[in-house]
Amino acid sequence: MKWLAAALAVTILLLQYRVWLAEDGVRQVTGLRQAVAAQRAENEQLAERNRQLAAEVRDLKTGLDALEERARSDLGMIARNETFYQVVPAPATQPTRAPTRTAAAR
Repeated sequence: MKWLAAALAVTILLLQYRVWLAEDGVRQVTGLRQAVAAQRAENEQLAERNRQLAAEVRDLKTGLDALEERARSDLGMIARNETFYQVVPAPATQPTRAPTRTAAAR
């Protein structure tokens, strides 16, 4: 009976080793779960980007507002009934120094 209990104890220990410490055990399952979660997060970001691109394509195909905005921002174009004003900043000037008093003038 003692040998049966010893055999069962050894079997249980070997099975626990495979579950907790072996290469295809709990550690790998945990790592795979983390990898799946990271991939799902990346997929969500890419799906949102795809939705935005699809909306932009739809706007470019159907509406003139998006096309006009692209022409203004990317190509610097203006409409026929508009006047273009360019504001140029004033050149930087040298600061003037206040006259200094000499010791003789005091």
